[in-house]
Amino acid sequence: MSAPTLAPAVPEARGRLRLTGIGKTFGGERDRVVALEGVDLDIRPGEFVAVVGGSGCGKSTMLAVAAGLEQPTSGTVTAAGGVALMFQESNLLPWLTAAQNVELALRLRGVDKVERREKARELLGRVKLARHADKRPHELSGGMRQRVALARVLAQEAAIVLMDEPFGALDAMTRDQMHDLIESLWLESGFTVVLVTHNVREAVRLADRSILMGSRPGRVIHTQPNDLPRPRLMDQGPVVAMAADLTRRLREEVADHDDADYFTI
Repeated sequence: MSAPTLAPAVPEARGRLRLTGIGKTFGGERDRVVALEGVDLDIRPGEFVAVVGGSGCGKSTMLAVAAGLEQPTSGTVTAAGGVALMFQESNLLPWLTAAQNVELALRLRGVDKVERREKARELLGRVKLARHADKRPHELSGGMRQRVALARVLAQEAAIVLMDEPFGALDAMTRDQMHDLIESLWLESGFTVVLVTHNVREAVRLADRSILMGSRPGRVIHTQPNDLPRPRLMDQGPVVAMAADLTRRLREEVADHDDADYFTI
């Protein structure tokens, strides 16, 4: 079992993420499951990439391997610069305020107490939560909690941000607001984003490139470049048309696996 190889962060490569020949197997001889096989991805610095596919195709496993949370069975991961993670659940500590949750990430980076208090409030201002800095998670809506989680990601100053269905539990209006926010922060900060999503239009709305994964085992079966001008809207004709093409390919793949789960358009 080979561990991910983390490349030194050099200016010209910062933000680059490469997965080379990634395989991931779970279980033993009797219950062996090949989750990933031969996954090759080269994500450029500052690129926004979406990964779509039916449930069980290995999207989240691939993200976990890229983050170093799972060891690949074969292949290597090269990440130039720090890696931050954002999940569907905000995973905030309930006994801390919004500001204190963000401060925690700064504390782990060694930022001194005075500076991290100021920086946490500045970051909450960037995600439009300055007035809610002293509230605890149970006092915030789902969208607000995800914005705190996003501020916590920004606090890590990572070159690569991995997102696993971060908008999946939000209502449509809040999701659209989060789309606008993450896009503006990405354009402003220039970090690399890899977004795992079931929502094909969301992928087209946000990404420079969409990666379609097939199942059994998980592998890359199609790459769809996206040069539509920004900003984009979910219901724009070109976005709908591109999403329809990706959906057609996805339906064909899912149809080959009668126990595969859902995706949305």
